[in-house]
Amino acid sequence: MPTVSAAVSRALLTCTSEIFGVMGNGNAHFLDAAVRTGFRFTAVRHESAAVTAADAYFRVSGKLAIATTTYGAGFSNAVTPLAEAAKARVPMVLVTGDQPSTGARPWDIDQGAINDAVGATTFVVDAQRPMASAFEAVAHALRERTAVVLSIPYDIVADEAAEEGLLSLADFELDPGYPAAAPQLLAQAAAALNEARRPLVLYGRGARLADAATSITALADSLGALSSGTVLAANLLGDRHGDLGIAGGFSSEETAALIHEADTVLVLGAGLNQFTTRFGELFNSGAQVIQVDVAAAATNPRVDVFIRADAAAVADDLLPLVHGRDGARSWAGTVGDRLERTGDRAPGDATAPDGLLDPRAVARTLDKIIPADRVVVQDGGHFIGWGPMYWGVPGPHALNLVGTAYQSIGLGLASAVGAGAAAPGSTIVLASGDGGFLMGLADLESVIRTVRSGIVVIYNDAAYGAEIHQYGSIGLHEGPMLIPEVDFAAVARGLGARATKVRTLEDLAGLREWVADGADGIFLVDCRISPRVRAPYMEEVLEANRRAAGVRR
Repeated sequence: MPTVSAAVSRALLTCTSEIFGVMGNGNAHFLDAAVRTGFRFTAVRHESAAVTAADAYFRVSGKLAIATTTYGAGFSNAVTPLAEAAKARVPMVLVTGDQPSTGARPWDIDQGAINDAVGATTFVVDAQRPMASAFEAVAHALRERTAVVLSIPYDIVADEAAEEGLLSLADFELDPGYPAAAPQLLAQAAAALNEARRPLVLYGRGARLADAATSITALADSLGALSSGTVLAANLLGDRHGDLGIAGGFSSEETAALIHEADTVLVLGAGLNQFTTRFGELFNSGAQVIQVDVAAAATNPRVDVFIRADAAAVADDLLPLVHGRDGARSWAGTVGDRLERTGDRAPGDATAPDGLLDPRAVARTLDKIIPADRVVVQDGGHFIGWGPMYWGVPGPHALNLVGTAYQSIGLGLASAVGAGAAAPGSTIVLASGDGGFLMGLADLESVIRTVRSGIVVIYNDAAYGAEIHQYGSIGLHEGPMLIPEVDFAAVARGLGARATKVRTLEDLAGLREWVADGADGIFLVDCRISPRVRAPYMEEVLEANRRAAGVRR
């Protein structure tokens, strides 16, 4: 008979082939079984990276991955990315060791309580039904779109598993049970859209997960509507005529202006958070907002009509109810060359007034160098504004911001590991700041070891840039916000990557040659940028803070 660890591994292998982790006492037996069973195991150097890599793997591929750590300190090292996955509603499974079923040892902690605190659900492996325990955890992760922890008590890891018969994931509930849209609400939405002179369809990550691109395109085309996506659904509709690109803090000025002119907005699978809505300024005050989402209720007080349902299903249901409009009668057909200007961005200068690189010019130049078949992953920090604004991506799978749901930094390198496993044929592009990069530095080795083709871009402003802009700008002492300038290129070369220090745009010539030669391996560009060039989304944050301070006074 197989051991409990082997039974868990066999069940999980029917659901995924990928494990990211760090081996320790609590998961040594599980990893032994997993490798012997046939899993592809990617070792990382910090437990945080295990969960982040599994998270990024799903975001890029749409497929589940497993993370694994030992108990105690190994588990607690992984709590930040576990919270990120739970808050971002990313399905993933963390298999971890846990205290023996007979009771806690001096070094054990209440891991289940921590899971509850960050929004992850705990499943404790039952020695009498280990395979069922594993399938229950996976089914819950997929059905609820969340992170789960599959906990194996240390005293049973090598015990003989009980006979469970033939089980598969299909034996467990996977249907999320989203309700069909209420007919009266569909009729209300259709009436509003038919009366609209300037209809807009705003789509988000929920539309991507619902595979709704074709349905949304058909509906928007019939309405003659403009369309726009959140940053988590970038380029979902491809080259649709009338699509404005990314909405919210990463949009162009022309995109923002056109969205603000809409009189009726159909929101499909977008949560309408503060960044998407530009802190309440995205829509004009007279616009009617109709939200379609699988959440239990509207996710923003600005919503006038809420329909709880699947985005693709509602788009299909609305199509026969709306009146088709030809080009002359459609908003998309009358905005003319304004559509062309939705791609306009401030080009930036080669250098900022302080003599350091202008990050806008760096991003714009890199976009011309990086291979078109790219998957972008971003760490957290002020610099997150540059990639979504200046880098094209082939689809929503190719722009990933792991850490934003929990406002974390330091997860970028591990994200590149997961993206590399999910898209081995593409060039993985990591954008990071110097602060976050230092936080996750151990897993630069993992990126160099595992990613076939990767470009690491460090926006090195020798500071925690977001804090400089948010708090230095209002007079707080900048000393704690500064970081001594690090030569990341030297560090990367020491670990086996190609790298260059970039102080002028001409210093990117080495990267250009490397791409022309096939982009094989890892190339790090350490760009010494000015801390004084502020991203537009940060201007919106500061303005919202000023308004809030005025209200409090």
